[in-house]
Order: sequence, then structure tokens, then C-alpha cells
Amino acid sequence: MLKETPNFGVVGAKLASPYSEQKPKHTVKNNMVEFYDTTLRDGSQAEGVAFSVEDKLIIIEALDKLGVRYIEGGYPGSNPKDIEFFKRAKDMALETATIVPFGSTRYPTYTTDTDPNLAALLDTGARTVTIFGKSWRLHATDVLRVTAEENLELIEGSVRYLVENGREVIYDAEHFFDGYADDAAYAVETLRAAAAGGASCLVLCDTNGGRLPLEIQEGIEVVLSELSLAVGIHAHNDAGMGAANSVLAVQAGATHVQGTFNGYGERCGNANLASIIPTIQLKLGRECLSEMQLQAITSVSRLISELANLPHDERQPYVGRSAFAHKGGLHTDAIRKNRLTYEHIVPETVGNTQRILVSDQAGRGTIMKKIEKEYPDYDKSSPQVLELFKRLKEAEQDGYQYEAAEASFELLTHKIFNGYESFFEPVGFRVIVEQFTDFAMRSEATVKVTTPDGLTAHTAADGDGPVNALDTALRKALEQFYPALQTVRLIDYKVRVLDTKAGTGSKVRVLIEASDGEQSWRTVGVSENIISASCEALLDSFEYKLYTDKKFATSQTFK
Repeated sequence: MLKETPNFGVVGAKLASPYSEQKPKHTVKNNMVEFYDTTLRDGSQAEGVAFSVEDKLIIIEALDKLGVRYIEGGYPGSNPKDIEFFKRAKDMALETATIVPFGSTRYPTYTTDTDPNLAALLDTGARTVTIFGKSWRLHATDVLRVTAEENLELIEGSVRYLVENGREVIYDAEHFFDGYADDAAYAVETLRAAAAGGASCLVLCDTNGGRLPLEIQEGIEVVLSELSLAVGIHAHNDAGMGAANSVLAVQAGATHVQGTFNGYGERCGNANLASIIPTIQLKLGRECLSEMQLQAITSVSRLISELANLPHDERQPYVGRSAFAHKGGLHTDAIRKNRLTYEHIVPETVGNTQRILVSDQAGRGTIMKKIEKEYPDYDKSSPQVLELFKRLKEAEQDGYQYEAAEASFELLTHKIFNGYESFFEPVGFRVIVEQFTDFAMRSEATVKVTTPDGLTAHTAADGDGPVNALDTALRKALEQFYPALQTVRLIDYKVRVLDTKAGTGSKVRVLIEASDGEQSWRTVGVSENIISASCEALLDSFEYKLYTDKKFATSQTFK
């Protein structure tokens, strides 16, 4: 007998089936959990995400080193780019990962041996393939326009055809949890069809991303009680439950987890492997990656953001810059005494670092934590610490924000503690913006700087805009004395209006990110004049490059 549950579906005894159960072929050693990455297929369906073939190959190398078992490369029957990708991927020498093509059960209008989608999967030469089929009776009748019984035949026949052609088949039960809620007996019957065809792993999908954790748990437990195959989870994040549903699925017995890095995917995205992997390993104690592999997860996450040409989500658990960033004075004072007071894991375990943010909420304890490595011989009562604390409070009152401009903070600290003398001093600058009769705009900047030994440079430059012109003129002046600045490039520029009530006369904060190709850093400037604020941030940016080069050279000398 089947018993009804009030909120979800039907659970209970074995379901009558025309399909015999298959012995499992898919095994996971030592109760480990295997991870299946679909960033390159499901993730690329996210708004604003597109990977070139070269991008995909780079990501596969990174995920292989990370220890991901399966990497879904794409849908070879859908577009020429994925066809090219699978041709090139054949030659990759991978250590741990298997590249998997993705497709569907056969189309109702084809037989298995004439279906172009199944043929494309075989043509890739991959030894493991993934296909999805319909678990929800609604999709079978209203989308495929077949009867419920015909849908079962599509599933069983497609899986069997691929298995008979020497492939391991991972079966994705699309919309399984919605189908289970609608008709539990039929949803499980579709899994029996896949098992009868010889599928090695049954992946239960929350395709619409709307199911809650206890519903996921119930579905996993029922399927495990009904079928003797490895069971996996494929969750979406439309209700914000993607990672939670995936972790709870593992707690319920799933040994295969699908997801994407950084949660990329359609609509609200997929379950985020950058959160799920550390949680399963560190919280559930299921050893899935080596210590060194887990320490690489932050860098892999950032690499994928870069190749997706998207800003890295710094508020991501585990892998975001803010994940272990502390701002409040009470918090930072506590972690100075014991970092476990406000950190749930050691950041270095996942390749991240602890960050202490300096702000108007910071106390002297925060400042001490921030500078203790560089200045270990000082305490909260040291005159330099008191001066730095005072300067920070005054600066933030004026609109400066150092938590996102650590290079400017480091320069300020060095000046107070070491009487640091700048490499150059600005004498003045002028920026002219002209508009001509054809409505073309031209910007020209003139700057004058001096060095500590009395040398002066006076230069001018054109630019696409006033800040670009100013940047170019400063470079022309400073590179005469410091050729190392030729490597510095501005890679991000942000302007924040601090007091909207003041309208066009309000203060603005300019945040600049620069890089020399090896490291990047951020600096800040504040003024009622956007050009002045930009100039301040640019000067700090150049100054920081020279400062760190000298610091590095000095450290090498004393080695």
C-alpha cells in the first residue's frame, strides 16, 4: 500500500512495475560523494554567461585538478561550438575527471538508431553520457505530446541503446520532485524505466528550483528504498534552496551531486558547487577532495568568474572576499583572541584569507589586528596606533572608505608609522574639456610633479575623457623617473555619490583598481570635484606600485 503525505506526494512500499531492477554499475568508494560539474552546459545558460571553446578547455583543466569526477561539456547535438569542443576535448589528458556530453531521450518521431541527438552523443566518443527524460506526467503529455506509457518507452529504450553501444549512462530525471508531488507512483516508474535500460546513476532534479529541503529528503529516501542504484541530486536555486537541498540530499543518502561553480545557471541559477563541496567535506566529514585540492577551490571559483567575464560574487560563502572579512570592533577584537569566535572554518582550508576591514565602526582592536603582522611591536596605546585611529575616523567622516581600498590604507599606515616619504609630489594639474561643432568631445590634461631630489616633470596629454587624459598625463610625467609604472594598468573605476541631497555639488568617492599583471590593488579618493577625487586615487595607485616594488626589493636584499 502507498500512504499519502499531506504536503508532498506518495511514499511507501514497492511499486508494481513492468521493469526489473538492475544491479548497480555505478559505485562510489568509501562512502565518498562524487561531484558532477555542469558549469559549461547548464551554467552557460545563465543570462550574460558565454564560454568559448578555449574557455571550456581551461575550466576543464582546473576542475580536473580540483578533483571533480564528471564535467558536463555541453550539448553536442545543439550547436557547432559544442561539436568542436568535444572534438578537441578528446585529446585532453585528465587525471580525475571524465568529460560528459549531455542530451535527451530520443525524440518521439525517431527510433533510437535514427535519433540525431543520441547519435551526436555517441559521436563524441565519450565513455560516459548523460541524458534527461520526463518524470512529470504533465511534461510527457503536454510537452512531448506522448502518453505516459510511451514516455516510459522513450526513457528505457534510449538508455538501453546507449548502454548497448558501450556507454555508461547517467540519467537525469528532469522535474522529478514536481512530478513526484503530482503523481509519486509515475515519477518513480520513470526511474524504473531508466534502471531497466541500464542507467548507472539516477539523478533526481528539482528543475524548477521551488522545492523545500524536507521534500528533497523525502524523495531521495523513497527512491533509495525502491531502487538499488546510486542516486544523485540536481538542484536549482529559484527558492534560494539550491545548496541546502543538495546537502540535505547527501544526508539522506545521495552520493552524486550536480551543480555549477558560482551558482551560474538559468533564472536564479543552479546549486553552487563552490558552497556545496566545502560543506559536504568540512561539515559532513565526507572526504571528497584532498586537502590541497580543497585549498584550490577559491582560485578555481575566481578563474571561472574571470572566464565568464563577470565580477566575482565576493559575498559567496567560502570563496568570496567577504566570506571571512570582519568590520565591527567587537568582532575583530574577539578574533584576535580566538579566530573561532567569528569564523566557522579556517579560511585557508578553502584557499581564502581572513580580512580585517577598517571603517568608522572599527576600534583600536580592529586596527591592531589589521597591522599586527607588519608592526608586531605596537599595542593599542602606542602613539602611532592612536594617530592612525584618529586619522581613520576623520577620513571616514569625510567620505573615505578604506575597507575596499587597502592599498590607500597601507600607504597611510606606512606614513604614520615610518615617516614614509612619497616618491613624488603633485605640484598641480589642469584638465580642459572641449566640445566642437560636430559634437565631438576632447579632453586634455596638464600635470606637474616633482621628486624628492628636486627633479620636475611637466607634461600634457589628450584622452577619451578627463580622467583618461589625467591618467595619461600622470604616466608621461612619472615614467620619466620610474619606468616600472609602464606595467600599471587601470582595470576598474567606480564613482559613488556620497550625498545625493546635495545634487551636482555632492561629494563623490572614486575607487580605482589597478594591476601590474602580477598583483592588483585598490585606492580611493574623495572630493566634491570628481576629477580631483580621481587624481587622488590615481596618485595613490602609482605610489603603491613604487612602494611595493621597493618593499619587495628590500626583503630580497635581507634574505
